[in-house]
Amino acid sequence: MPATQFGGIHLQYASLSSDVPFHNVKDYENYLARLHQIPRVLDQTVGHMRDGLHDNRMPPKYLLEKVAAQAQQVADTPLDKSSFTEPLRKFPDSISQPDRARLQAAIEEAVKNTVAPAYARFAKFVREDYAPHGRVDPGVWALPDGEARYRFAVRHQTTTDFSADQIHEMGLKSVAQIEQEMLKIATSQGFNDLKSFNAHIRQDPALHAKSGQQLLDLYTKYRDQMYTKLPELFGRLPKNKLDVVPMEEFRSADSVPADYSVGAGDGSRPGRINVNEYAPEKRLLLNVEAIAYHEGVPGHHLQFSIAQELTDLPPFRRFTLDVNAYTEGWAFYAERLGKEAGFYQDPYSEYGRLQNEMWRAVRWVVDTGVHSKHWTRQQMIDFFHEHTAMDDQNIETEVDRYIAWPGQALSYKMGQMKILELRARAQKELGPKFDLRAFHDAVLDQGPLPLDVLETKITEWIQERK
Repeated sequence: MPATQFGGIHLQYASLSSDVPFHNVKDYENYLARLHQIPRVLDQTVGHMRDGLHDNRMPPKYLLEKVAAQAQQVADTPLDKSSFTEPLRKFPDSISQPDRARLQAAIEEAVKNTVAPAYARFAKFVREDYAPHGRVDPGVWALPDGEARYRFAVRHQTTTDFSADQIHEMGLKSVAQIEQEMLKIATSQGFNDLKSFNAHIRQDPALHAKSGQQLLDLYTKYRDQMYTKLPELFGRLPKNKLDVVPMEEFRSADSVPADYSVGAGDGSRPGRINVNEYAPEKRLLLNVEAIAYHEGVPGHHLQFSIAQELTDLPPFRRFTLDVNAYTEGWAFYAERLGKEAGFYQDPYSEYGRLQNEMWRAVRWVVDTGVHSKHWTRQQMIDFFHEHTAMDDQNIETEVDRYIAWPGQALSYKMGQMKILELRARAQKELGPKFDLRAFHDAVLDQGPLPLDVLETKITEWIQERK
C-alpha cells in the first residue's frame, strides 16, 4: 500500500527539486539522472500495488481516486509551471550560459518525454486498474490481520503500551477537560456555550483568510516574533535558517494547513514551513499562530535542526524522522511555549491554541474510533463538528489523513503529555535549581527518542542536577 492521497512515491518525487542541492553543474546532472530513473521507480511501485491487490491489502477506494487525480495533475502541469523544472528558473551565478542552455534543454526534454508520461501511466493504472478494487470500509480493521496491524501501529506511533481502548477513553476525558477551558473564552466574548461560539467562528468571514498571501504573511510574522524569544527558552539554538514558502499546488487540495520540510544537515538548504494557500477563504485564522510555532520554532525546525547538528551521534539518530511520539509531541508542546513567551494576546488566537489542543484530543477519539471501533468517515466528521470550530476543508482533510495513516495521529498528544509530565517532575524535584532552558536542552540533546528512553534520560538528568 505505497500510495495514498497524503503520501507516497507520486508526491515525494514531485517534491524532489525542493530536497536536493543545485549549487553547480554536477548537481544539475545528478538531478537529470534521477529524472530518467523516475519511470523505473513508478513501475516498481505499480508492482508492489499489484501485489497488494492480489493479497487484498488495499487502501480505501475513495482515497485512491484522489491519488489518481494527483498523479494526473503532475503529468498535465505545463513545463513552465512544473515542480520538476523549478531548478531551471533560478540557476546559480557560477553556471555559465552554455551550460545553462544545455541543462535546460536536457531537463525539459526529460520532464516532457520521460517523467510526465510515466506519471500519466501511473495515474491511468491507479484510476482504471487499482482504485476500483480499493476497500470500502475506511478502518484498517477491514484488512487481513487488520486488528494486529493497528495494534502494531499504535505501539510504533506512541512508543507506549496503551491499547486502542485506553487511548479512546483518554481522548474522551481530554475533550471534556479542554472544553471547560474553551468555555471561559466563549463566555468572555458574550456567548453562553461552545456550540454557539463555534458556529459564530465558522460563519464570520473576518475570522477566515482572504488570500494565500495573508496566510504567508501571518506565518512569517509569527516565525519572526518567536525567534526573538528563543534565547529565553533554550541554551542551544539551531544554526540552520527557516523559510516560509507556499505549499506545492499538486498536493495542497488534500493536505494540512501547513507542514514542515527538514533543511539540509550542513545548513546549505533552510528548513521550510510550507503554507497551504488552497481555498484560503475556507481556512480559519485562529490557529495559524499555534501551527506556526508547531511547524517552525520552537517546534519542528528547532528540534530537527538541533538533532542534525549533534555530530557526536550516529547519523541514523541525527536524521531520523520516524519517532513521531517524540517529534510531534515536542512540536505540540512547543505550541504552549508560545503562551509562556507572552504570545496569543488576542482571545481568538488563544482560543485557536485551545482548538489545537482539542484537535489533538479529538484525534485520540476518531483515530481509534475508525480503526478499532469500526466508525464510519461521517462519524469522524460529526465528532469534529461537535467539539471544534474547525472549517470543513480542514476537517475532511484531517479525517482522510487518519484513515490513510493509522495511528500517527495518536502520537502528538502522547508525546506532549510525557514532556509535560517530565517537566512537572523536574520542577518538583529540583525546586529552585530547576532551569527551563536547561530542561529544554536536555530533552533535545540526544535527538529523537522513544518516550520510555526519554523518561530514563530525563530521570538521570534530574539526579545529576540534584
